[in-house]
Amino acid sequence: MITIAVIHGPNLNLLGTREPGVYGSVTLEQINNALEQLAESLGVRVVCQQSNHEGVLVDWLHQAGANSAGVIINAGAYTHTSVAIRDAIAAIQIPVVEVHLSNIHKREEFRHHSYLAPVVIGQICGFGPTSYLLGLRGIIQHLQPPN
Repeated sequence: MITIAVIHGPNLNLLGTREPGVYGSVTLEQINNALEQLAESLGVRVVCQQSNHEGVLVDWLHQAGANSAGVIINAGAYTHTSVAIRDAIAAIQIPVVEVHLSNIHKREEFRHHSYLAPVVIGQICGFGPTSYLLGLRGIIQHLQPPN
């Protein structure tokens, strides 16, 4: 069974209470549970982790490169600032999908640029928690050999 690493970045541990007008009322635990249920129905395994620390996210990307078939990442604010996370994604040689709950292109100007976008296979944003589920479906489809 293939494993997909799901990496949640800074402040996502506060989902459900953090700016519900922007991020909604769904908690991170609920997102992880929905991912686990979808993964099971698709015959894959997800491993979900969250950290507010950039270096920890880099370490988890390195681990995923050795132990997982792909990664779904919501790097939060690090999307717009972290060359280190961008370089870790480029280094691991497995497909990565970037996800965001909100539409980053409709928000503040500084959120419009993603350092990750040039090194991921795709970016999904603006669908709330469904962004993660779309990301899981997308990476699984990417990993399946063409018919």
